[in-house]
Amino acid sequence: MSFGRTASQLNNYVKATKAFEKVLEKVTIISLEDGNCTAEMKVSKEHTNPLGGLHGGFSATLVDSISSFALVSHKNGAIPSVSVDIHITYLKGAKLDDEITIDARTIKTGKSLAFLEVLIKNKSTGELLVKGNHTKFFMHNI
Repeated sequence: MSFGRTASQLNNYVKATKAFEKVLEKVTIISLEDGNCTAEMKVSKEHTNPLGGLHGGFSATLVDSISSFALVSHKNGAIPSVSVDIHITYLKGAKLDDEITIDARTIKTGKSLAFLEVLIKNKSTGELLVKGNHTKFFMHNI
């Protein structure tokens, strides 16, 4: 992927891109190493649903994107990959102006699949808001 393999390079990529990842421009990557990625953001109006809570679709995008970034930093994750399964459990909502953390980690990589986990939490209370599991297929197997 062309977005780099350090937190700084990734933040620069997201701010400069015209691709879909532009929706992440208010997300700050805090760390990116050894198959893990930690990010933070403040919930803004453009991230909310009509009820004023963090939009489920945006939460799904966070699970997809932040776990993909984590995979790129894994020793076996530089191979281009595509999603084959994303499972998301919504446990509690976040509201406008809440600060959240997104922690993604690579659980396992094999010859053709990688398994990742993401936890989205309220930064101030530590409460778990969203739990995601993401499976990716390595493109070299096509």
